[in-house]
Amino acid sequence: MKPVTRSIFVFGTALLVLATIATSWADLDLPEVSQLAVNKQRVGLTDITITYHRPLVNGRKIWGGVVPLGEVWRAGANENTTIEFSDPVSVEGKPLAKGIYGLHMIPTADSWTVIFSKMSSAWGSYTYKQEEDALRVNVKPRPIEMKEALEYEFEELQPDSATVALKWEKLAVPFKVAIDDAEATLANIRNQMRGYARYEWEAPNKAAQFCLNKKINLDEALKWADLSIQNEERFENLTTKADLLRAMNKPDEAKKIWDQALAKTTPAQLYSYGRRLQSEKKDAEAMEILGDVAKRYPASPVGHLANARIKSAAGDFAGAAEEAKKAEAVATSDQQKQSIKALIDRLQAKQDINK
Repeated sequence: MKPVTRSIFVFGTALLVLATIATSWADLDLPEVSQLAVNKQRVGLTDITITYHRPLVNGRKIWGGVVPLGEVWRAGANENTTIEFSDPVSVEGKPLAKGIYGLHMIPTADSWTVIFSKMSSAWGSYTYKQEEDALRVNVKPRPIEMKEALEYEFEELQPDSATVALKWEKLAVPFKVAIDDAEATLANIRNQMRGYARYEWEAPNKAAQFCLNKKINLDEALKWADLSIQNEERFENLTTKADLLRAMNKPDEAKKIWDQALAKTTPAQLYSYGRRLQSEKKDAEAMEILGDVAKRYPASPVGHLANARIKSAAGDFAGAAEEAKKAEAVATSDQQKQSIKALIDRLQAKQDINK
């Protein structure tokens, strides 16, 4: 290589190295003023995930200042604030498909527009386009105590809904997210039942019980109950099938399966079944089962406890307490004795132990 050519080559290489170093400096990861945050909440089987940056008030005028009124705002700082739904939901009563959305807002003095944009990877709201909206809803802000750093919180949690609230400075902006609990869970169950769960007794039995409790999809639930019984015939899945048949107005078939279940039961299982009916607010059926427990197993702990619950429901707290003391006397473990003692204390205070 000629000297001049070599000098140019070396000089060019040096420039490339310097450019590479400069690029690495530009990409240096340093703490951000508005720090990254992620908040996640599960509602039913649906995950809601909000990813955002948290600007500080820092003595500034926020509403009508840092955040202009009547203009689209990124609802955070830096990159798009995003909100992700793992299943279809409704927001303020309006349907929204599952997916990741850029979250923007338009603040005004007395109402806000919350925007879910199909574009979720932009920087802020600078390139926002209304034609990319998936949904817009209008909500009312409310005053709150001072919040120096912007945050998103999940409030008013219910089995099938939650309220998402942006909070910053002295203002909260809430919007309600609801799920179709039954449909979302059914879809999830069907997916799980294609896997290993279908080869056990408990999973298909739980699937059948879910439908029974929701009073939905009873034909498919019956197939799941049969699958559970096929895997392992037990008192639990036989009673599920009997309950399904009763719900489907097939009393003769239900009676046959119920007799089959009783042949496999233990005192504790039958008592637990009665308690489950109580938890499902099926009080008449529960008392019938507890009466059967008391009749079949009169000298056992659960036999006395069943009688205690029957008398407690009738307001005979003294008689119920005596039955509970008999149960305590024949209990076989310290843990069982302690739980019975707690029931005795409640009965002596004239409290219904069924509530």
